[in-house]
Amino acid sequence: MMTDRSPKFTKGLDWPLIYLYALLVFIGLISIYAVEHRGSEDLLYALTHLSHHFAQQLKWAGVAAIAAVIILLIDSKFYTATANLLYVLGILLLLVVLVVGKDIKGSHSWLVIGGFQFQPAEFTKLCTLLALSKYLSNIETDFTKLRSRIIASCLILLPIVIILLQNETGLALVYLSFFLVLYREGLPGILLVIGFSVIVLVLSALLVEKTTLFIIFSVLAALVIFFMRKMIIRKRRILMYILLIWAFCGAFVMFAVPFAFHHILHPYQVSRINVMLGKEVSRGADYNVQQSKIAIGSGGLLGKGYLKGTQTRFDFVPEQSTDFIFCTIGEDFGFAGSVVLLLIYTLLILRIVKIAERQRSSFSRIYAYGVACILFFHVAINIGMTVGLAPVIGIPLPLISYGGSSLLGFTLLFFVMVRLDADRQMVLR
Repeated sequence: MMTDRSPKFTKGLDWPLIYLYALLVFIGLISIYAVEHRGSEDLLYALTHLSHHFAQQLKWAGVAAIAAVIILLIDSKFYTATANLLYVLGILLLLVVLVVGKDIKGSHSWLVIGGFQFQPAEFTKLCTLLALSKYLSNIETDFTKLRSRIIASCLILLPIVIILLQNETGLALVYLSFFLVLYREGLPGILLVIGFSVIVLVLSALLVEKTTLFIIFSVLAALVIFFMRKMIIRKRRILMYILLIWAFCGAFVMFAVPFAFHHILHPYQVSRINVMLGKEVSRGADYNVQQSKIAIGSGGLLGKGYLKGTQTRFDFVPEQSTDFIFCTIGEDFGFAGSVVLLLIYTLLILRIVKIAERQRSSFSRIYAYGVACILFFHVAINIGMTVGLAPVIGIPLPLISYGGSSLLGFTLLFFVMVRLDADRQMVLR
């Protein structure tokens, strides 16, 4: 009779997901090495000089691997039992940053302990997702009630507000991806329509003159009233709703958007948005994106070859090992390499969705969907930044961009999900 000699913590693990994770970490390491490589330097030189990003990232990859093993050794019930406590700890950590945090590149979101510096906001993503999963999976939570929806939204919005106070807009926006999880759990689709409409209104306010917008809104309101005149005669309230919507849209475009641009957003943020929309040309805000486009375009179909990218070797692209790491892949491996990378991310996201749908526990399902939403948001915005389709807001490419906080944060997110999935036959609350 044969017995299973495999360690207990490896039973039930989703190995395809772990392989995809390891592959992306490997791609990240070779990409960071390519950014720093100069013809006279070899791999041994990069490994022995700890000031290099490659050596630092390799060290963080080792830390992440140890953290992954520890997570897999912990019983999955630990995460449900401590979800609320971890959330409180995460919020307190964000508040500590406001007091003793260090400014790095204009962001007051870093803690420095000894020789290590990290962003607690990366860790708090895990805490927020665990608390959200815990609340939504509670048998006493009725998500059809307004009260439950408000509480769930507050769990998401609280860290966003604190992170915005740290002047870290990019990471704060990542937390908005949790609202997609709420739709999976029953949030009305009309709210998604309203959110999309607000985005359209903002873009309209930025791209179209106020007088023209006022005329457009007036014409649209008149057309709606004309075609709905019979219904309006029967129900006078419909006319009031139409006029209220018209007034809200007009006020939003005329007053809310200009107020936000002049009194809430920082000048560099306004500049980045204007550059993206083609309303402003600025070397400071546009230089990175233009150089990134040149690097990606110069790669052609198959790329210039690994370590042969000229934009990379001559430091034309600032922040290339962090926010703009994708252009290194585009230049060295071309369109084909970029497509392969996107395919890997797509397979990873689809795998996570599959994991989410096979969960017996609502806690595990909600958590897995949260991980998928965070990953999708990061990939879409980061690659959008590098090709000029999104404003530069400092969001790293998951598992590839240089940064210990980001690598460790995504490792924690992924392997907690792997542990929960391995124990999916258990009923978690």
